Amino acid sequence: MNSEILYHKVFKHPVPNAEWVTMVHGAGGSSNIWYKQLRDFQKHFHVLLLDLRGHGNSKNPFRNWIQQEGYHFSDICEDVIRLLDFLKIEKTHFVGISLGTIIIREISEKYPSRVDKMVLGGAVIRFNLKSRILVRMAHALKRIVPFMWIYKIYAHILMPKKRHEKSRCLFIKEAKKIYQKEFLRWIKITSQIKPLMKLFRENAPKHPTLYLMGDEDYMFLPSVQIVAAQHENSHLEIVPQSGHVCNVDQPDFFNEKAIKFLKGIISY
Repeated sequence: MNSEILYHKVFKHPVPNAEWVTMVHGAGGSSNIWYKQLRDFQKHFHVLLLDLRGHGNSKNPFRNWIQQEGYHFSDICEDVIRLLDFLKIEKTHFVGISLGTIIIREISEKYPSRVDKMVLGGAVIRFNLKSRILVRMAHALKRIVPFMWIYKIYAHILMPKKRHEKSRCLFIKEAKKIYQKEFLRWIKITSQIKPLMKLFRENAPKHPTLYLMGDEDYMFLPSVQIVAAQHENSHLEIVPQSGHVCNVDQPDFFNEKAIKFLKGIISY
């Protein structure tokens, strides 16, 4: 595989002209986060799973980007577009979780013709006070303590309940696969996404958008409720008994709502 292309897996639907769905994980994760979505989505779409740079199987140390001291958030978005070009996918639906939703939204702004509909799970629209404190703590401690200590603390604060245990453990397990240097690069990137989040709060998305948010996602749900109510083209479904990683906490609910939205069955 071309070393400049993200690691990916393609799952083709039997019908050649079926629509595409591209799934984008968040910081510290990998395409494994979608293991509870794949079977249901394959029944309706061609599915593209990918590992973002420095994550999962896209962390080969010989890749050019690993040699860089740092990179810009836009580079991560360009990686996804380069992969779509490589696979000759002209247009696709996008499904994202956590910080992956910001990547999708940025792609939709820069490359609107490549995007059909967007499903944004556990969407990050604004950092509240607690999340800002966590980011500052990560910046302060990033070169002092092992990054997994920071990540585990963050995971337990973000997903504190007993029923979040499965998604919390998956969150931590996938984070163990990334390099310390890669963690430091993504910490730097958090400062770059603040103006993007402000832009996305102020401007409605150009494409039909469904927010799927856990009812216990106390860090990010309140701001998404405000934005979804204000923006044309945006709809919100609250996932019951679910935290931030709602696609893992309640996969059946997540899959049903997302698939019906992408296929135009749900009418808002």
